Amino acid sequence: MALVDIPGSKSITARALFLAAAADGVTTLRRPLRSDDTEGFAEGLVRLGYRVGRTPDAWQVDGRPQGPAAREADVYCRDGATTARFLPTLAAAGHGTYRFDASPQMRRRPLLPLTRALRDLGVDLRHEEAEGHHPLTVAAAGVEGGHVVLDAGQSSQYLTALLLLGPLTRTGLRVTVTDLVSAPYVEITLAMMRAFGVEVVREGDTYVVPPGGYRATTYAIEPDASTASYFFAAAAVTPGAEVTVPGLGAGALQGDLGFVEVLRAMGARVTVGADRTTVRGTGELRGLTVNMRDVSDTMPTLAAIAPYASGPVRIEDVANTRVKECDRLEACAQNLRRLGVDVATGPDWIEIRPGAAPGGAEITSHGDHRIVMSFAVTGLRTPGISFDDPECVRKTFPGFHEAFARLRKDIVG
Repeated sequence: MALVDIPGSKSITARALFLAAAADGVTTLRRPLRSDDTEGFAEGLVRLGYRVGRTPDAWQVDGRPQGPAAREADVYCRDGATTARFLPTLAAAGHGTYRFDASPQMRRRPLLPLTRALRDLGVDLRHEEAEGHHPLTVAAAGVEGGHVVLDAGQSSQYLTALLLLGPLTRTGLRVTVTDLVSAPYVEITLAMMRAFGVEVVREGDTYVVPPGGYRATTYAIEPDASTASYFFAAAAVTPGAEVTVPGLGAGALQGDLGFVEVLRAMGARVTVGADRTTVRGTGELRGLTVNMRDVSDTMPTLAAIAPYASGPVRIEDVANTRVKECDRLEACAQNLRRLGVDVATGPDWIEIRPGAAPGGAEITSHGDHRIVMSFAVTGLRTPGISFDDPECVRKTFPGFHEAFARLRKDIVG
């Protein structure tokens, strides 16, 4: 049995940093994720004038309900989608002029539904080059509040950003959603806002957020469920292997823990306890058809182990994976074909048809951490797999390769 210590959740750490910056008082975040994305978010807060104290096991943030201390700032968001979407929204609640830019990869990713909604709320926001993309400038004068309609069919982060902003508005916010992907991530947001003293009311497709701000607190970050998926998948494809992740159990906030139910349906033995989850490989991995709209970050994990199933694996309703760090749906298909696997794709689906044993090849990462970590699992069963950019995992898990090597030694030998 392997006991795997997974670093803190990226999604929770990013939300916690926003909430801590917006809260009245000093917030302590315990076991936050330290990665390129979260360090970039924290550095962005510092550029905006917030005080962020960092030790190995905890970060402290001095909240400013009135918004950034800096009246002018130039913030580089790196590759981080949460940084690039949440920080301009936070800055809008302040008073000053704030410019945001990002990496070429992040510049390609869309945010128009969010910036359009902010403009509908009266925020003076200007895209400098391509409409709906970074770089952008916010000339902030606070946000009055009111009612806004939002399409969150590309990313639930658009809705999360507006919900987080709501308590900082003068009159509160009503957000009506016309489409929503990755809904469990919104549930994370609502639970975390509750922990910081704000209760959001849902009326059908409308979220009602009261004004009044947040209370500072001490908040523990749970392990990252998306990252845990690679280790759970490793157990599922290795007969007799058992992997336990402490800190992720029945009370976990993250919907991506639902990936273990996909593994259960394929034949793995899964035990979800109060504060830990265990997956054991049974030697059986059945094909299936599964809708992964709500857990789409784990789509590449499933695609990477699908060649070892006894029948076709069809993953549906994952159109939003085409606008992540790369077009993940096509990246998975391209790399699987390179390994000799029969793959078909459509606008929002991928089907992997197992046949002869896959052969080794270099995986094209497209600079995407999840492609590398997913195909590392494939490498447990297929020798000769390498990566053109193995270090892109620093985005969410700088120590991934070392941790996975330890796991390989424990379960494969």
